[in-house]
Amino acid sequence: MAQQINQAVDLPGIIDLDAIDAIRDRLIDALELGSVVVKADAVERVSTNALLLLVSAAETARRNHFDFAIEAPSAAMTTAIERLGLGSQFSGMMKQ
Repeated sequence: MAQQINQAVDLPGIIDLDAIDAIRDRLIDALELGSVVVKADAVERVSTNALLLLVSAAETARRNHFDFAIEAPSAAMTTAIERLGLGSQFSGMMKQ
């Protein structure tokens, strides 16, 4: 089995449709190597599609037996997750 490499992915301040493709590509590349930590402290605004992308990435990591965590989510990100009713999907991956 290949050695797992832990990757960090920094999220930008604004995660909208213009930014989502680049984030998706970074997550795909990182998940091919191993576990991923998403750094979310800079997030000021996040789209619903971006949150669903993170849920999908976490599921991909789980299927591949890799860890997936969101580190230090900003208040804006946490609020968006709560407003959309996605708390249960994110509960296991959020690290303060």
